[in-house]
Amino acid sequence: MLPLWYHLPMAMTIRMSDELDERLQQLADVQHTSKHSLVLRAVEALVTSEAKADQVMASVDRTLVRDAELLARLADA
Repeated sequence: MLPLWYHLPMAMTIRMSDELDERLQQLADVQHTSKHSLVLRAVEALVTSEAKADQVMASVDRTLVRDAELLARLADA
């Protein structure tokens, strides 16, 4: 069993180039927010996008199985 502290939010260090850090700071300044907030939003967007892509691919797989006969007939037409 994992200890309770293992499940608590943890700090994370992100290493990036000076150029990327500067660009991130400029964006944060323009949006009147923190770099931390921008990074969290970017990570959330990536995770959401990947989850949607996984759902689409699962739907395609189900369709290919469910309609295999129909797709074969269309290919032969």
